[in-house]
Amino acid sequence: MRTLLPMYAVCAMLAGVGATYAQDTVLVPETRTVVVPEARPNAIVIQPEQKTVIREYVHKNPVASINVLGLELNLGSRVPETVTLYEVPDTRYRYTVIDNRTVLVDPETHEIVEVLN
Repeated sequence: MRTLLPMYAVCAMLAGVGATYAQDTVLVPETRTVVVPEARPNAIVIQPEQKTVIREYVHKNPVASINVLGLELNLGSRVPETVTLYEVPDTRYRYTVIDNRTVLVDPETHEIVEVLN
C-alpha cells in the first residue's frame, strides 16, 4: 500500500495539470498526439461577460448567413471588405454570420477576433 501512495499522488498531480491545459489542447485520436495551438502574441481576448452581452444582442438581432468561398473561420482570418458588418452596441467590434456561424470582426483590420458558434 505504501508503494502505491506516491503513484496516486503523481497521478493526481498530472490530472490537475491536464485539467489546466484541457481547454488549450486538442487530442488527435488517430495518432494519440496532443496538439497545442500556437500562441498569438497580439490575440484579442474578449471577456466572458462581454461575450454574453454580444451573444444576447446577436440572438435578438439575427442577420442572414452568407458564404465566402475560401475563407476559413479562424482567429486572425481576414473577412473581405465587401462583407457587411453589423454594429454591436458598446463594443468596437462588428459581427456577421458566415456559413451559419457568427463571427466578431475588427472593423479596422477585418480580422476575425472571435467565432461565437
